[in-house]
Amino acid sequence: MSDFSADASLLLIVAAALIDENGRVLVQKRPLGGAMPGLWEFPGGKIERGETPEMALIRELDEELGIAVNPENLTPACFASEPNAKRHMILMLYICRRWSGDPALKHASEMAWFPPHGLRDLAMPPADIPLISYLERLS
Repeated sequence: MSDFSADASLLLIVAAALIDENGRVLVQKRPLGGAMPGLWEFPGGKIERGETPEMALIRELDEELGIAVNPENLTPACFASEPNAKRHMILMLYICRRWSGDPALKHASEMAWFPPHGLRDLAMPPADIPLISYLERLS
């Protein structure tokens, strides 16, 4: 297994565009008191040492939303590259249309389903914004 987090100058993040049967995408609002409070984002998080991106995303979706995802239901979609305070962030977005369980708030302050074009009206972290164009082309 490769060590995806070995380079300390890179911050590797995975996120999911959970897409429901109506083509809407789930986003969640970052809680107050943390980094980028109140911004809407795709669920996901940091890749831990020894994890593949898929393993990290499956773990994050369970921790953040209480849903189970099989690796075969994650499709790599696109990525964003963004300077961060001390490290350079690479955000890898996966598409997921099948999961088990109903998404529930565990860490975020809110969550909501939006059509891809509706994401443009939300305050989102800079790295998430370029990913919207890809999602709009899917719909």
